This record gives sequence, structure tokens and C-alpha cells, in this order.
Amino acid sequence: MLSSSHWGIFRPIVRDGRLVAAEPFAADPDPSQLLQSIPSAIHHKSRVLRPAVRKSWLESGPGAHPERRGSDRYVEVDWDQALDLVAGELKRVVTGFGNQAIYGGSYGWASAGRFHHAKSQVRRFLNVLGGFTDSVDTYSNAAGTVIARRILGTIQAIDGPGTSWSSIAANAGLVVMFGGMPLRNTQITVGGLGEHTSRDGLEKAKAAGVAFVNVCPIRDDAAAFLDAEWLAPRPGSDTAIMLGLIHTLISEGLHDREFLASHATGFERFADYVMGVTDGVPKTAQWASGLSELPAEAICALARRMAATRTFLVVNWSLQRSEHGEQPFWAAIALAAALGQLGLPGGGLGFGYGSLEGLGGQRRAAPRPTFPTLRNPVEAFIPVARIADMLLSPGAPFQYDGRDLAYPDIRLVYWCGGNPFHHHQDLNRLIAAWRRPEAVIVHETWWTATARHADVVLPASSPLERDDIGASSLDRFMVAMRKAIEPLGEARSDFAIFGGLAERLGLGAAFHEGRGEGEWLRLMYQGARERAAQADMQWPDFDAFWDQGFVEIPAAEKPYVLFEAFRKDPALHRLGTPSGHIEIVSEAIAGFAYEDCLGHPTWMAPREWLGSPLAARFPLHLLTTQPATRLHGQMDMGTVSQASKVAGREPMRINPADAAARGVGDGDIVRVFNDRGAILAGAVLTDSIRPGVIQIATGAWYDPETPGEIGSLDKHGNPNVLTPDRGTSKLAQGPSAQNTLVEVARFEGAVPRVSAFDPPIDS
Repeated sequence: MLSSSHWGIFRPIVRDGRLVAAEPFAADPDPSQLLQSIPSAIHHKSRVLRPAVRKSWLESGPGAHPERRGSDRYVEVDWDQALDLVAGELKRVVTGFGNQAIYGGSYGWASAGRFHHAKSQVRRFLNVLGGFTDSVDTYSNAAGTVIARRILGTIQAIDGPGTSWSSIAANAGLVVMFGGMPLRNTQITVGGLGEHTSRDGLEKAKAAGVAFVNVCPIRDDAAAFLDAEWLAPRPGSDTAIMLGLIHTLISEGLHDREFLASHATGFERFADYVMGVTDGVPKTAQWASGLSELPAEAICALARRMAATRTFLVVNWSLQRSEHGEQPFWAAIALAAALGQLGLPGGGLGFGYGSLEGLGGQRRAAPRPTFPTLRNPVEAFIPVARIADMLLSPGAPFQYDGRDLAYPDIRLVYWCGGNPFHHHQDLNRLIAAWRRPEAVIVHETWWTATARHADVVLPASSPLERDDIGASSLDRFMVAMRKAIEPLGEARSDFAIFGGLAERLGLGAAFHEGRGEGEWLRLMYQGARERAAQADMQWPDFDAFWDQGFVEIPAAEKPYVLFEAFRKDPALHRLGTPSGHIEIVSEAIAGFAYEDCLGHPTWMAPREWLGSPLAARFPLHLLTTQPATRLHGQMDMGTVSQASKVAGREPMRINPADAAARGVGDGDIVRVFNDRGAILAGAVLTDSIRPGVIQIATGAWYDPETPGEIGSLDKHGNPNVLTPDRGTSKLAQGPSAQNTLVEVARFEGAVPRVSAFDPPIDS
């Protein structure tokens, strides 16, 4: 028997009905340590075991005491009462305000299973109900996705597949990593994975003689075995560095004029900006040095080195999670085009190789099972990171990717899978926004902060407590996720919960179409199997697949090279842009007349970085990275994550010089603060962080000293208490978490107990 997770396939070991171990899949060459947390997480005291209703909401009805969300206790009720309450709320809102008043933008990784994929389940249910206000894009790469669609006509460079590691190892001389390539992030892939190959790909490239340069404030965001040259810039200066590199290429005649003429559009106008013709400011290496604090000589030398050898540029997704986050991705595309190596084996660029597993794999394209979500009749939507703006400012206008839109008036939030109190910025602002709806309905497996801020909490079963199919577009294995244990308490699958609601609303047949969970799995698998047969892949029938436990998709016969066909024949293989070429200048974006996103890559200083006046008050730049010990906030209660804590708090990595200036020692509890809030963290001193920068991983469960109070000290170390909630630009409206200035002080006095994992249930 096998199961799957976003961090790997595993074999669940069960004794007396309890999960005791998760053994790595035998075919995985580099299994993730996160598997070790699964048993402790599944049986943790923080599980939601029965339907629960916020006490004052149950007593006084919809909209009662929204200021108590986060502080109220919960009363457990039976399933019939809970479903009746939720069905009644849905009827009330739809009848009184229309379907647009429901926000169903559930966002998060949830289960690796394709049927019990929470976002798909809630979308199908709400679409059957008549629709809902949805969200678009992702917190991971919103700005990058929008700009890539405009400039490259595809998001493949963002989401993969990208140029294979085998092609890089065989052909590249140099890999330049903007934002590093941290292996901690390559533990995970959406939909699960059977083999982790990034470490092997990097090791083979290094063994083949490929050199690596790490342009990042964090040295160990490049694996030690790469022996990468470390250039440690100010955070947020990557666009300036790339412009300085392009200036050097142009001024020394090292750019590929022929490629730019045949495969790109607008380079001449962009070059006028780079050379200072249009604004009087040449973007020289010396200019870039003043912004980045990298030596000008190092920038010039890197440009010459890139032009002299086959070079692959890697740009971490984290760079675009900042104000003007579209710019570093656009500038990287312009830099790669200037080098003229896009579409060549081992050359060009890729985004996110250190952000996700599988982008550089050699997997043959294959279908995967999908659960149909049906059409949403409601046209209203928001960019995913603008939820607080929507709740706080109903009716307010906003711009997104050339469209003039307005925020809908949301009366009910339905959240199923995911945890906005993990991934959203400026949590104190989110708390204020979260008080606006009259009802918040949440399906949850654990008592996360999102569950603690809901009115009705419905216990969702874990992936090990139901049957499913695990599959990822970036992995070679599809897995029969067979039920391993019975659901804890009274937990039910999302499909069963929505089925119960649909029956109460007279929509049962439309939702489930007369099929149970097992029948849906057969249908989804068979659909994928038929599509695979059209691509000459023979998969076993469902029963054989279920017995065998997995299907292995063969590796591609040759390495993949991104944009190879486009390079060979740009007329036959046009890009999906208006010109069919790489749009270094975009007439469409220029036509939007956005002051915060012009028609070509542009340096625009963020409001909050070490080069801004605010640094006089808050002189440390906080980088909020993904954790090595969990997936976002998932399994923070698990053994691996708990072992990483410092006195129960999230670690804060700081340069020894910065720590000494503040009287902070290794292992001290510190207060990290700015005008948005304050958190406690545990100091870890390291010279792998450049001075002026601290690093705190996201995902520590939000745990305010005074629950429900705006501005309360977070005891546990959730850095999104501190991050700004502002859009990257009017183009993409993505999150800007990486523009965060703070100060740090040693915490004095009695340290409050972490209570994030204590269920808020009245006995």
C-alpha cells in the first residue's frame, strides 16, 4: 500500500489502527525528511475532531461579534446541525445578495490527491450553487506569471518543464543563480512526487565542470557542494544588477545582435534606457553597484564571463514577491535575450529551479486525472493576494493586467484547504479585514489560525483517511493513495461534506452526478488513461493500477531544452505574444500607462528596502523564506518542524555582527518588530547571512499573546505579522512580502508559552 504527499510518495505503516511510520518510496533517490513528521501530525492533539461553531455566532446568529473571531471559544455540534447552519447561510446570502457575495477563493496546497483536491471540490460545489467570487494567480509567483504571459506568451518558463539538468550538465559552462537555488524547496512539488532529482542534477552538473555563481544575500541558498562564488547584494536590487550586466554587454559589444533582431522586439528602445539616452542615467555597473553594494568590477566580470561561455540563468520565484516584482523577471528575460542563448542546449534561463522539485527533470509529458469543477457563472474575481483589500473596501476600483475592476461586497467566505493566516501578508490588517464578512465557513483538519477565525469549522479527513490518486505534472509517478486508517473523530472528506450540503440545497445530483468517491476515481483514471493511449502510453486498467499501487511514466528519451523550437524557426514556432517574439518592450503594457510598471524592464526603488529612508528606523531587511522542516505551515506541529525550533519559537538567522550590535547571543529569544507588529523568534547566528539581513521561514502557526486583538505580540514567530500587504504593481497585484524592514531586540522577562496547537474547544 502506498500514499503520496507534496513532499514524496511513501508507504504508511499502521499498527492497531494508528499510523506509526511513513517509509520512503523505494524508487526515490533523495527522499524528504518531511515524511518523518506525518505520523505525529496525523495524530496530533490539534486535529479538528467534530463540527464546531464559534460560541457567540451560534448564540446570536450571522454577523454576531466579528471582533471575537480569533478569541471566541467553540462549541461542538453534530453533523446535521452543522450542515443545516451552513446550508442556511448559503441560502441567505445567495437570496439576499447574490452569488457574487460568496468568496470561494480557497488557496493552498491541501492534499496531493487529484480527487480530494480541496480547491477543486469547493469550486465545483459553489459552481453548482450558482457561482462565486474567485481568485486568480498564486502567492508563489503571481507577478512572474503575469509578466511571463505578456513577454514570453507562455508561463512554461515559470511552471515548467524547463531545460533539463542533463542538458545543463552536458552543455553549460556557467550557472548564475539570482536568489540562490535552495535545496530545501526542492523537497516539494504540487501533487506529490516519486523521485527527487534536483540534488542529483546539480551534483552531475558540478562534476561535469559547470561553475556556479550565487547572487543572493544568503550564502547557503546554494548547496555547499557547488562551491559557488557568492555575490551578496542588498535584497531587492536584482533588477539593478541585471541592468548593469546588460549595460556592460552593450557597451563592450558582447550582446547577440543577430538573435535580438530575429527573436525579440523592442531591444533598441530598451537599450536607450539602459544606456541613459532616455532618462540621462546610464545603468552602468557602477550605478548598479551603488544600489546593490556589489563591486562594479564584479558585475562587469560576471557579464563578460556569461558572454564568453554557455550560460544558464536561474531566477528564484522569491525575487518577484516584492514591490515591482515584475521587473526582475522581465529584466532576466532581457538579459538572457541579450546573451542570445535562449533555446540552446544548456543555455537560456529558467525560473524557480530552487523553488520547486521537478522543473529540470526529464519527464515525458503525460496526462493526469482531474476532477471537473464546472463553469463559474460569476465573472467577479480578485488577484489572489488582494483579499484584505477586497474585504476592507467593497466597491473600490482596482487595476489588474490592463483591466479596470472593482472589489465585490463579500458577505460569506468559504475556505476549504489552505491557510490565509499563513500565506497572507500583514496579519493584523488581515484580522481587521476578516471581521467584515457575516459568515466564515472553513473545512479544516487541524485547528490552524484560519480555523480559529471561522464561524463554522467542519472537520476534514486527512489524505490517509480516504482513497485518492496522487499525480503531478512534474513527476513520473501516479500513485494509488489507498486509505490507510479510519478518519479520526467524526472527520469526513470534503466530497462527503459538500454532498451533504448539496442534498440539503436540492443540488445533490448536480454535484455528485450519482457517483460515489470510488466511481469518481475510476472515471478520472480512465479519462487520463485514454488520453495517455493517444500519446502511445499504455497504462493498466484501474483495478490493476489500484493493486499495483502506481504507474511509472517513462523518462523522456532526450533532454528537454526550453524554447528550442522557437530558436530554430521563430516564424513557424511563434511565441504567444502579439509580435510572436520575446517582447523586451511590450506595447500592450506601455498602453496601460501604469506608473508602477512601464513598457520595458525598469529599475524602480521599492518603498521599503535598505536604500530607503525607513531603514534609519528599521535597519534590518527581513527575508521570509520557505522552511526546510515543513511545507509552508503544514506539519508545523510535526516532529521535524518542532525539532528545529529555538525554545519553541521559529528560528531567526542573523549575521554575528548585527547580533553583537544588539547584544543578542545564539539561542536568545528576540523581539522582531516594525510598525505593523511584533513577533518572538529564536536567534541563530551565522555568517551565511550578509550583514543588514535576517531570515525567518514562513509557516510558524500564528499565536498572538492576546487572541483576536489587532497588534498583539505573536509568541511563535510568524513573519507575516511584519510583511507589507501591498500589490507588486497594477499589472499583477502580486504579494510584496520580501520588502520588509524590521528591528531586532533581545527579549527580556518571562517568555510566554506557545499555545498555537491547543484546540479552542469548550468541553
